[in-house]
Amino acid sequence: MRRPIWLACLLLLAAVLPDPVRAQDSGLSPALANIKATQTVRLGYREASPPFSFLDQANRPIGYSLELCQAIVEELGVEVDNAALKIDYVPVTPETRIPAVLNNKIDLECGSTTANAERRQRVAFSPLIYVAGTKLMVPSDARVSSITDLKGKTVVVTKGTTNEQAIQAADKKFSLGLKIVTADDHEQAYRMVADGKADAFATDDVLLYGLIARHKAQDKMKVVGDYLSYEPYGIMFRKGDAQLAAVVERTFRKLATNHDLVPLYRQWFMQRLPTGEKLGIAISPQLEESFKVLDASAGTNN
Repeated sequence: MRRPIWLACLLLLAAVLPDPVRAQDSGLSPALANIKATQTVRLGYREASPPFSFLDQANRPIGYSLELCQAIVEELGVEVDNAALKIDYVPVTPETRIPAVLNNKIDLECGSTTANAERRQRVAFSPLIYVAGTKLMVPSDARVSSITDLKGKTVVVTKGTTNEQAIQAADKKFSLGLKIVTADDHEQAYRMVADGKADAFATDDVLLYGLIARHKAQDKMKVVGDYLSYEPYGIMFRKGDAQLAAVVERTFRKLATNHDLVPLYRQWFMQRLPTGEKLGIAISPQLEESFKVLDASAGTNN
């Protein structure tokens, strides 16, 4: 007797889809079950967001955020009972980073991503890793000290960032008539100002300082203006995975308890980077207090 087509399709699907009972029996969430099965953690990285996530002279991903993610990978290894997990580095941009998390292309996004309320509706974030804010980069000889000095001018922002919203809000608030254009990444936005195609580049202040240092352009570019937004950064991962969230949280508590977070910060923000630049950005009181709170809360949970 021939089986109905719908039954044949059902049987075919059952053969190729993961066994839900087996996954449940493993005691691991879908994300961790996949990590255990593939023995690999996929880290999303940025190519031009120093010192958080960028490429060294050999085009290898490095940075502060990536070191934090590597610590999470170690803790994931404990969770899935595999101390030799491999890392697959996946490049992302401001525009593709959230879809990469939502579409299961990466397990952790290790860049310079703002953990705001709007994004938290779609994805999850680690504890605070940095506090930044939107400022402006302009040529050193430009007579610009604030956003209001750019009336009628062209301001470039990186596509898919919260800085775009901040500039639009300032444009409306001060009736500036700005021409707001977008670039695919921070490097392209920097080049637009350097090449005279835009009058200013608006993004997080620390990223501007990083780009200026990387291009050795301290005599050509300057960062100006008051903060136009508050940008708390975090490591981004899939929402709704309680087990993955617990591993991320546990990693940060261990780093705080071992007093590793402040030295790690100083390594990437105060000391000379592997690529030669030195930012010299002291830790903010807000971030230092956040690290202390993590340490204290870890102590109460022990």
